[in-house]
Amino acid sequence: MRLWFAHSSEVPIYRQLVTQVILAVLSGELRPGDRLPSTRELARRFALHPNTVSAGYRQLEKEGWTERRRGSGITIRAHVELPSTPEQRIDYHVAGFFRAAREMGLPAAAVRARVLEWLAAPAPDHFVLIDSDPLLRRILLTELRGVTAWAVREASLDECDRPETLAGAIPLCRPSQAKLVRAALPKGVELVILPIRSPNAWLNPWLPVPSGHLVGVVSHWPEFLVAARTMLIAAGLPAEVLIFSDARKPGWQRGLKEVTAILCDSFTAELPTLPGKPHRIVYSLLADSAREELRQYLQD
Repeated sequence: MRLWFAHSSEVPIYRQLVTQVILAVLSGELRPGDRLPSTRELARRFALHPNTVSAGYRQLEKEGWTERRRGSGITIRAHVELPSTPEQRIDYHVAGFFRAAREMGLPAAAVRARVLEWLAAPAPDHFVLIDSDPLLRRILLTELRGVTAWAVREASLDECDRPETLAGAIPLCRPSQAKLVRAALPKGVELVILPIRSPNAWLNPWLPVPSGHLVGVVSHWPEFLVAARTMLIAAGLPAEVLIFSDARKPGWQRGLKEVTAILCDSFTAELPTLPGKPHRIVYSLLADSAREELRQYLQD
């Protein structure tokens, strides 16, 4: 992956490193087992203090994104991957179910009866997006409704244990919410992890930004503004050419008529109150592969 660092900015260097690695993992640009540059290598390449790089790497390890392997340095933490083909995945889950049933000492007749009830249940006919952040749900719902013909509903983590939430639904979530959502869902329910776009790869074709231009960044989602600030400043854009606007606050349009372009999320881009004169750049959180990922369910 490509890294950017802005030495003279209000965003600490170690935080620039942490943010870029996390976003690369969530978007699939970095995969389990991938090796990160050594502290010495990264410090030398970007003229950073080794302690700064070490602080970033310690934070990534603390948050569970990386691990130290003897002889391999710092790598993206590996996760157990499911079999790849549909047949293998079916066999994997069926075998795991019956194995668990035997280990728990459940009566075989009761297990078979329950399986028959599941098979008799109606087939799924819609998706349900589960996320703890209602503002983020609005963005992803906007994008999901543009990539699938199925209906897409939303739910909070607290609603996962309600039968009506999951009836006829296939749950979806973003990668960073997978652990929380799995814990909230009933055991055995399939969960689809949505592929997230790599901001690093997406941003590269837009750089460098010509001098003398102001860029507005607008969103209802605070994390969008924070991540955009970190990435853009790390990529070398001076803080003084960036105007950040929280669209939840009164007067958020102030100053946007002077910018050359507005960077925003998909939900904000559809607001009639968003100034239409500057060039509008919409950053989609979902990767292009999301359409194919969800289309397979329509073919069942």
